[in-house]
This record gives sequence, C-alpha cells and structure tokens, in this order.
Amino acid sequence: MELRSRLSTGVLPRKKRGHFGVPTKPGKGTKIMTIADTSGLLVAIDIQSASLHEVKLVESTIKNRFGGKPPDRIIGDKAYDSEPLDESFRKQYGTELIAPHKTNRKMPETQDSRVLRQYRRRWKVERLFSWLHNFRRPVTRWEFQADNFFGMLQMGCIVILLRYF
Repeated sequence: MELRSRLSTGVLPRKKRGHFGVPTKPGKGTKIMTIADTSGLLVAIDIQSASLHEVKLVESTIKNRFGGKPPDRIIGDKAYDSEPLDESFRKQYGTELIAPHKTNRKMPETQDSRVLRQYRRRWKVERLFSWLHNFRRPVTRWEFQADNFFGMLQMGCIVILLRYF
C-alpha cells in the first residue's frame, strides 16, 4: 500500500489534447480540405481539426494551393453559403464562390439557377476523394502525428497527379 502511493504521487497526469489544440473526444478527428480543378485533379490540400466549421477552413486551404493564381470559381456545398466568405473571396482573390443557398438563409438570394448549374460538377471533387481512398495509409489514419498524416496525403496526391500528367 505504501509503495503504491509513492509511485502514484510521482506521476502527474497531463491534459489530453488533439493534434490541433482541441480536446480529443469521440467522433472528432481531422478534416481533409481539398480544391480540385475542372478535371478533378488536385489544386490545394490542407488538414484541420474536425471541430471547426468549413467556412473557417477554406481560407487556409486556398493559401496552401500549389499554383500561383487562385481559381476563378470555387464550387462548394451548402456549408459554404456565407456572405462574409463570399465577399472576402471577391476582394482578396477575385474568386467567385458558387454554393446553393441554405433553407434558413436570412439574406436575399445572390445566385440564380444559371450559376448553380455549375454545382453539378462537384462530383469531380468527390472522385478525387475516392482516388485518395485507394491508398491505405491516409484512409485508416495510422499516423498519430498530424504532420506525418499530411505527408501521407501529399504522397497520395503526388501519385494521383503523376498518373494523369
């Protein structure tokens, strides 16, 4: 009994934290944010904590792009329907954000059906994710460190790009 109490006092419990400074909880993980071109090939990739909303993460993804010029249009799902995000994209990058409006939108609609026809091309981004899922290490997330995981994602992206160039 005395030996057990001496051993337990020497070990201090430390706070559990995730890879991006957020507490680890069941169901939380890492989001893979990508931008693809019109043929479905990768333009930018970034990983962030899954706790944050996608509107806050898309800026860092554009900053991590491979090429010099930002894309002319970005097509996203309903999560990208944000007036401040749309205005900041227009001012900073000259990029048009195409996203269907949410049902609970309070502001007047800004996009008509002609612009939203381009939303049908979003399947090419989903195809990029299915190409990434052909590689075992990024899918199962064996790497504990976020940098190692991001490196494995980049290696998978390099293989995908080399296949099509």
